[in-house]
Amino acid sequence: MMARSLLLEIKESAEFLEKQLKQTRTAAQRERIQILWWLKTGQVQQHKELAHRIGRDGSTITRWLQKYRRGGLSELLEVKTAPGQKPRLTSEALTGLKERLETGVGFTSYAEIVQWLKTEYDLQLSYATVYSWVHYRLKAKLKVPRPCSAKQEVEAALAV
Repeated sequence: MMARSLLLEIKESAEFLEKQLKQTRTAAQRERIQILWWLKTGQVQQHKELAHRIGRDGSTITRWLQKYRRGGLSELLEVKTAPGQKPRLTSEALTGLKERLETGVGFTSYAEIVQWLKTEYDLQLSYATVYSWVHYRLKAKLKVPRPCSAKQEVEAALAV
C-alpha cells in the first residue's frame, strides 16, 4: 500500500505561518498551524507522516485539511465549543437581586431568596443554585444583622 501524498496549496507564506505559531495562544490552533507550516516548508509530504508527527489520528488531519480547503486559515482555526446550558436566572432577576442585596433590606436566608425569586420573577430555582449565584458569583452576603446579646450591644455602644 502506498502512502498517501498530500495535494494542498497553502496560500500563506512560511514566514507568516511561523509568526502565527509563535503568537497563537491555544494548543488547538497551534497544532493546526503547525501542520500547515510543515507542509509549506516541505518537511512533510505524506498524510500518514503528518498524523504521526502531530500525534493525531489520520481522520483528524483529513478533517482539518478539508476545513482549510473549504475556508482557508480562518475556518481551520475556528474551534467550536459546546454552548452549555443557559443560565436560568434572568438578567432582570439578577439585577433585582443585586439591588435588593445592596439595600439595607436584604434577606434572612437563602431559602427566602428562593421564595422571593419565585414570587417576584416566577423562577423555580433550587437552594443550591441561589446559594451559588449569591455567594460565589455576586460575592454578596445576606444583609440582615443577626441578633446580638445585651453584652455585645453594650460593647458596640461603648466603641462609638
